[in-house]
Amino acid sequence: MRLSFGLFLGVAVVAAAAAAVWTFWPPPSTGRADPDDARQVALGETVYRQDCASCHGAKLEGQPDWRIRKPDDRLPAPPHDRSGHTWHHPDDQLFRITKLGLKPPLAPEGYESDMPAFGPALTDEQIWAVLAFIKSHWPAEIRTRQNILNQRASR
Repeated sequence: MRLSFGLFLGVAVVAAAAAAVWTFWPPPSTGRADPDDARQVALGETVYRQDCASCHGAKLEGQPDWRIRKPDDRLPAPPHDRSGHTWHHPDDQLFRITKLGLKPPLAPEGYESDMPAFGPALTDEQIWAVLAFIKSHWPAEIRTRQNILNQRASR
């Protein structure tokens, strides 16, 4: 009887671990952020204004002193324009941060952030649209550099 319980317990632990990995690190989404798709950008602007602008700014400018930690040791919301670091990340990583929030495995263990997980509130289509809206504001050279990151990440 002990062997059966031990086997059952082992299978339960593996199943729980697999569920946790799937929940916190799902496979890449099949969506895409296309800053040249006017319909996607328009949807993204609507969602951005409703859910993102209060922290990241109406003009994607972020919060003041975004590189300096606040008294609670968290960083202010960064800009999403060319002055920020959003374009330093591939689309899939930006999608995951938006969907899951800035927490492990997307951030170091113990990292504290005010960035919520929007997965429960927004559809994948809406998240990709927000990213398309953000990217539509980047100059051509920034978009080209970020596209190189996307190509490297997809290999």
